[in-house]
Amino acid sequence: MSTTHSRAVVIEQTGGPEQMHLIEAPVGDPGPGEVRIRHHAIGLNYIDVYQRSGLYPLPLPLRLGMEGAGVIEAVGAGVEHLQVGDRAAYASQPPGSYCDARVLPAMNVCRLPEDIGFEQGAAMMLKGLTAQYLLRHCKPVEGLQAGDWVLFHAAAGGVGLIVCQWARALGLRLIATAGTDEKCALALANGAVHAINYRHENVAERVRALTAGSGVKVVYDGVGKDTWEGSLDSLAPFGLLVSFGNASGPVPAFAPALLAAKGSVYVTRQTLFHHITSRARTQAMADELFAVVGSGAVQIHVEQRYPLAQVQQAHQALEARQTVGATVLLP
Repeated sequence: MSTTHSRAVVIEQTGGPEQMHLIEAPVGDPGPGEVRIRHHAIGLNYIDVYQRSGLYPLPLPLRLGMEGAGVIEAVGAGVEHLQVGDRAAYASQPPGSYCDARVLPAMNVCRLPEDIGFEQGAAMMLKGLTAQYLLRHCKPVEGLQAGDWVLFHAAAGGVGLIVCQWARALGLRLIATAGTDEKCALALANGAVHAINYRHENVAERVRALTAGSGVKVVYDGVGKDTWEGSLDSLAPFGLLVSFGNASGPVPAFAPALLAAKGSVYVTRQTLFHHITSRARTQAMADELFAVVGSGAVQIHVEQRYPLAQVQQAHQALEARQTVGATVLLP
């Protein structure tokens, strides 16, 4: 067995960004079904904040990070889709991407096309695969067709800017929300047809005005508590509210009768990791993501870069909503 060493970010207890510490740890060889990857870039996502804070409880001590891109250094028995030297990227469990190198299951690791850089690869897997399942697999009972209205909250973030562009490519009319005029302008530049500054306007009222009173077929809501009521009030009858995050805190409990009162609407709570439970499904989703990025229809905006040692500052900026697009950590 060969052993290399890697810096890794670990938390001993949940809490704020100050709980994250950089340690040095050995990294061994991959076992059956595993690979070892040396990162060139690491993705930063809100799920990392949920895990660090304890909103999503996990055993401690915990290494953070769900997304990365780099070069395969070693391949375990039974892994056939990757070879030593391949450029690769992933969004995967278990956490642990905040490091120089790691061993992880190969199932969700995909070969990265040559025309996509490491920073883009690290910034696009979790966020881009999330955008893929939202737009392609989370549809209202009446389906989605070109010309349909959809609403996306926090549209200037990493997932949001991908969804804005992809929705435009699909012909959907996407209404974006964001917390500053600058972020609204960014969403519009990336394909949203309207943008609502939620600090200055009532979102549901503005949505009704834009849609001639009908509401939207789908709301994609990664914000949670703060946007919940407005999301429900923005839906057309039989519309679908897709909750996929809790940036402002978890959604409060509600009685099912509320859904009837809002127009016999549907609500679902989704997570990416139920969509990538097989090698074939992961690759199919990634292939569609790589194709839409490779075509130029979707560009991956990496707007913030932090050295791995500055991970605390990166989390602080993310939680303060001071970021736009994607953020990567650099080993």
